[in-house]
Amino acid sequence: MNGSGATQSERIVDVREIAPRIRHTVIHQLFENLQAEQWLQLIVDHDPRRLKRQLEAGFGAHVGWDYLESGPDVWRVRICRGRPA
Repeated sequence: MNGSGATQSERIVDVREIAPRIRHTVIHQLFENLQAEQWLQLIVDHDPRRLKRQLEAGFGAHVGWDYLESGPDVWRVRICRGRPA
């Protein structure tokens, strides 16, 4: 891992820089393009629990989700497609 907590197979996206109206669409596209054992780390300005529910509704048990930081100003989560071993 590097200083950001990311591994080499992990992409970091600060979604605070994406227009709110398209954030979830962009994240869904990024998630759908993840390969096995790839992680996507998201940096957001609120608890992304609604996004988690949306991903779980669409992909079921194939969503890996880890909170790395939980507010109050910044949340960081790692997500993967397919539960890691």
